[in-house]
Formats: sequence, structure tokens, C-alpha cells
Amino acid sequence: MARLANKTALITGGTSGIGLETARQFINEGARVAVTGSSAASVAQAREALGDQALVIQADAGDVAGQQAIAAQVRQAFGTLDAVFINAGVADFRPVEAWDEAGFDRSFAVNVKGPYFLIQALLPLLANPASIILNTSINAHIGMPNSSVYAATKAALISMARTLSGELIGRGVRVNAVSPGPISTPLYGKLGLAEADLKAMAAGILAQIPAGRFGDPVEVAKYVVFLASDESRFTVGSELVIDGGMSTL
Repeated sequence: MARLANKTALITGGTSGIGLETARQFINEGARVAVTGSSAASVAQAREALGDQALVIQADAGDVAGQQAIAAQVRQAFGTLDAVFINAGVADFRPVEAWDEAGFDRSFAVNVKGPYFLIQALLPLLANPASIILNTSINAHIGMPNSSVYAATKAALISMARTLSGELIGRGVRVNAVSPGPISTPLYGKLGLAEADLKAMAAGILAQIPAGRFGDPVEVAKYVVFLASDESRFTVGSELVIDGGMSTL
């Protein structure tokens, strides 16, 4: 079944983890796909993984001016966009006393400001109908220690899904959010923790998941395909939680 046949899509942070798996699923469903990545190495890896089936763009998700450049490249390649998955983000976990202004600003730039201005830059490209999906987090709903800044950025995206839905639905653009819980992705390896600390953190998180395991990126990607497809045309301003029951405790 090609649920995204003849559709075009942009996936930010599409060179690893949830983003890369979503790109694969979109391609399997018939879409033409562009993905962004933050480093030359990740871009090269994505080009190897996706081949000529995707346009791969190197971009800094937190650079406002760079969002216009992404829009220009997508316009040149596709002309219009049917779906956007705002997935790029940074997860920086620190106790409140360890935060500094630079780190705080970086988290909000990558997770909130950049995505907001990317949406603005893409507005002229969006088809009618079109779908925007924001990748948020259950951290916006639970009181996990050391996640205060990260959780705040994700709560901002959930709010954005609702407010932009009200603003953009008149032009045929649906905005929704997915909120994953712990997913087995390279994200955890980027936290800068020693291996022993990383294992301890994973064990502590696992104990809080009623399903008894971490999620798989494909389990999020399948929801994103649904939200990008016409099957979800009556789903507007919603948040789909994919967390193995963690936020129900």
C-alpha cells in the first residue's frame, strides 16, 4: 500500500534514529523525501543509507537564517510540500544548578526557535491539503529530574501544534504532534555520559515503562506516516503518545 504516493515530504533530523526510519517508511509508502542533518558525517551516512531516493541537506536546526536556505532547496527540488516532520532536536539533561545561558539558549534554538521559523519559511511551499507533524516528548508531561529545559522545549512544541492548527487549518494545513517515550536511538549516546552511567540511566528508565522495553524507531515512524497520509485528514491539533505506558504511571 502506497499511502504517500505522489506526495513530497521534508524530515528534519532525518539522518539517524526516528528521522531516518521515518524517511525509509515515507519512501516505502511512495513519497519523495528530503531530509536534513547537522553534520557532514551524518549527511554522508544518510546518503549511503537512502541512496538517490532522498535529497539530503546539511543544516543547523537552530540557525534561523538557515531555515530559509532549507526552504529554497526544497522548493527547487520539489516545488511544493505535502508533509513536514519536524524531528530535529537536542536532548540536554542537567540538574537545574548546572545550566548556563548558552546551553539554555541552544536547547531552545534547536528545539523551538528553529522549527518555528522553518515552518514560517515553508508556508509558501505547503500544498492544500498538507500535514505538519512535530516530534515532541512525554518529558513535557512527566516530572523527570534533570529534564527541566528539555521538557520545557517539548511542551512549547505541543502548544505550537494546537495554536498553529487553529491558525493554519483554514489554508488546509493540519498540525499534529507525536510524543515518544524512551526509544532505542543514537540519542542516548550523545548525552556525554560514561558507559556505566548510561547503563544505569537506561535501567532506571526501563523500570518506569509498563511495556517492559524501550520503543523502536519504526513504532514512531508508522504513526508519522499515518499523520502525513490522508487517512488522518480529520486529525487536527492532536498529540499521539507513544511511550509504552510510561506517562500513565
